[in-house]
Parts: sequence; structure tokens; C-alpha cells
Amino acid sequence: MAYFACKKELTRVNTTPTAIPAANYNPNFLLTTTQLMYTGSTDFGAENWQTEWGEIAGFIQHVSSVNTAYYSGDKYLNSVGNFGVYFDHSYIYQVQPVVELYQLTQNKPQYKNLHQMARIMKALVFERITDIYGDVPYSQAGLGYYQRIYAPAYDTQQSIYIDMLKEVSQATDSLDVNADYPTGDVYYASTGKSQIKQWKKFGYSVLLRMAMRLTKLPDQASLMNSYIAKVQGLTMQSNADNAIVQHELGSETQNRDSWSIIGEDSTDLKLDSTYVSLMKRNKDPRLHIISVIYAKNDSTSADQLGMPQGKILGGTNPALDIRQTTNPRFPKTGIPGYSRFSNTFLSYTAPNLIVTYSETEFLLADAAERSGDNAGAAAHYKNGIIAAVGQLAPYGPDGVVSDAEASGYYDDFIKAHPFSTDKNTALNQINTQYWLCTIMDEYEAWANWRRTGYPVLVPTNYPGNVTGGTIPRRLEYPASEKVTNGASYNAAVARLTGGDLLTSRMWWDAP
Repeated sequence: MAYFACKKELTRVNTTPTAIPAANYNPNFLLTTTQLMYTGSTDFGAENWQTEWGEIAGFIQHVSSVNTAYYSGDKYLNSVGNFGVYFDHSYIYQVQPVVELYQLTQNKPQYKNLHQMARIMKALVFERITDIYGDVPYSQAGLGYYQRIYAPAYDTQQSIYIDMLKEVSQATDSLDVNADYPTGDVYYASTGKSQIKQWKKFGYSVLLRMAMRLTKLPDQASLMNSYIAKVQGLTMQSNADNAIVQHELGSETQNRDSWSIIGEDSTDLKLDSTYVSLMKRNKDPRLHIISVIYAKNDSTSADQLGMPQGKILGGTNPALDIRQTTNPRFPKTGIPGYSRFSNTFLSYTAPNLIVTYSETEFLLADAAERSGDNAGAAAHYKNGIIAAVGQLAPYGPDGVVSDAEASGYYDDFIKAHPFSTDKNTALNQINTQYWLCTIMDEYEAWANWRRTGYPVLVPTNYPGNVTGGTIPRRLEYPASEKVTNGASYNAAVARLTGGDLLTSRMWWDAP
């Protein structure tokens, strides 16, 4: 009797009196958490600063910097600390809540739609993780509480993608306008049936993006084409369908990119000359919204000056000293004379565009062109350009480009740069526009560049780089994985040709 009394007492003592039982917890809150954390963690947005802006944005030639201590991405230097931050943070801040959301809503009719949203969000979260690293924990990830799995196996990227495609397809099909209307949705302000209809368009657009990752894999062509065929006419139809996180002031809700860039010294991070020069040549109306020359508080498009890649300030090598550059010429005002992100883009309340109509139209254009439908590709290409120019309105009044101005820009642009009937040239045109419109989503810009090879980017060959002067194809796993999950880590590395390197190719990024 004493034993049973003691056991009962231990159970009582070890039960948190303030804990909310799972049955009483509102899982809508976890949808909000997942959507916010997808834009960056509350850990000062560390992965935004170190992984996205410190590395990937430089790889993809959206930004450059002479500060190699913070931003080494344009030089492909060894920065192990930066490489693994996204991995570590995503499993804590994104995977854990989205898996919890999935588990708490599974097989519960009152959360039918919320569960389908959980499935789509879960795939969205893991898509980015696997696109950055390759093979990663997936099927066993986030199940420490439910199944006591603390050293999850690394699933192959192939198995991850096939499952994600199935999950997003089934989940989007299962969204029901006559079922529940989740209240924790940050992406869409609409309610009731309209909310579910927008989620269907969002889900099918995500499905298209995932399917298009397979374009370099001939043995997956049938699977890819089946999903492309499925989503025809079901994806986003205008910028009103864009999935957006509209940030607010507050440590939990402000824009993590702005928080990271401003907090770590925005004057060190400049827009790249490749990006700025192309927008200037095209007379792109977005340039004055995106950029400013800080030294003169000048946002005039014609005055913008991008920073060249692979340079430092000073040193003994004139080829590397940015002060010695002549194309573009080093500004008289020094480093502050190069273009940086405007205050509109670096506002703490600036939005994150998660998946957009313009991106979706460019993907449809890409798919049509690959299938031999040049006229269809041209139509989607037009839609994509006009939408991309007009999609910055959520940044506030300074981001607004009217429909008439966007259409007028397209008319002038297409006269100067007709859509090509040559397949490779057309794919270059389509995916260059994708690269332009995905600034501020550096993960997606990098993934699509690796998928297509467009735009054609000239790499740097900075002394001491670890890629042999080639743009990185993936990031290395965090060093901590060797200790905390060694067996799974070693198995994953063994599947990488060349090992855990920036130059190793993942499954969908076939040479």
C-alpha cells in the first residue's frame, strides 16, 4: 500500500499544474506560430542574418559586401558557423510547431481544414530545409515527444520530395469550404469559404513549385508532368492570392530580415552590381522602391550603383581592393555610395512574400516552354512580369506600382526584349525574371537558379574560397550533427558524391 501511495504522489508532484492538456489546447495558435517562424526565428533572426544574408544572398548575386566577417557569401569562404544555423534553427522553431500542429489535428473532424493546412505548411517547411542541405531528417523529425525519437534518420531527398508532393496534393484536394475555417491564419485575411478557396490556390501553387524542382531528372518526368497537368487553372490568379506575412512591431511579429540586417549593420550589406545593373538596363520601376544610396538618400533609379562581387576594402591586392575598381567606378562617397536596401524594404513592419502569383506564372511559363508550347509560355511570362512589378504594394504607399504603369512597363520591355522562340533563350528570360522577383526570398532564388542555371551568373574566385571559384550548390550540415546524431549524419554524408561540401550535388540538382 505504501508503494502505491508513493507512486500516486509522484505522479501528482510531476504533473505541471498550469499545463494545458492537449485536448484543451487550440491548435490554431500553432498555425500562426509556424507561419511566423517560417519567416525567421525569434532568436534575433539568426538564420536570416547568418545563413540567408551572410551566405545565400551573396551566392545568388542579389547582395555583396566587403565585410567578410559578417557577409562572406559573395566570396564562397569557409563559414561553418553560418552554414548550419538554418538547420539548427529550423528544427527548433519551424519543424517542432508544425509537427505538433499536424499531430494535434490528425483524425479530428472539427479541424479538418486546419489539418490540411498543417500538411501543406509541413511540406513548405521541409522543402526549404532539404533544398538547402539535401538529405535531412523528415519522417522521424519532431517526434521526440510522441515517439521518443531523439536521433532521427536522414531521409533521402528523393523520398522527401515524393512524399511532400503526395501530401500537398492530397491536402489541397481535401480542403473543404463546408468544414472549419481556421482562425490562426496569417497568410490570408479572408474568412469563411473565401479563405479555403485561397488556400486551395496556394496549395496548388506550392505543388507546382515542388513538381518543377524535378526538371533535371528524366526518370521523374512522368511524375512531374502529372502534377503540372493537375494544377492547370487551379493556381493563383492574381496578386490578391499572394501568401503574405504582414509584419507588425514587436519582438514576436516584426520582420526578421529587417531585424537581422539593421541589427548587424545595414551599411555593410549592399545590392549587387549584377542585380542593379540589369534593373537599370531594363528601366525596371521596382528599382527605386527596392534600393537607395545611403550617402545621398537618393532612390532615383538612374543613380543606383550596385557593389561588385568578391571585393574587400583595402589590402595589398589591387584586383581585390574595391577602391581600385573602375567598372563600376568606386564612388566618391566611399562604401555608403553603393546602393543598399531602401527603408521601405528594411522596415520592421515590411511583409514577407511567401509564395506569389508572379512566381507561379513564371513556373507555368517554364513548364509550357519545356513542353514545346511557346505561345503558352509567352502568355504566362507576360502575366508574371506585370504581377511581379505590381506585387510590392504590401510594402506600403512607396511600394505601389499601378496596374497601368505595370502594363506599360511590360509593353516597353517586350518591345526591347521580345520573348524568344528559342527554348534555351526563353528559359533564360523566364527564370531571370524569377530571379528578379524573388529578392528577399533568397532561399527560393538560389533553389530556382540551381534548378535552371538561369540567369547566367559569373562566379568570383576570391583567394581562399572553398568551392574552386564556383557558386555553391548546397550548404554543409552543422558540425553539431556529427556529435548529437552521428550515425544518421554519417549515413547521409556517405550518400553525397564528394562528401559534406558546398560543391556536392543533391538529388534534384543533377549535373
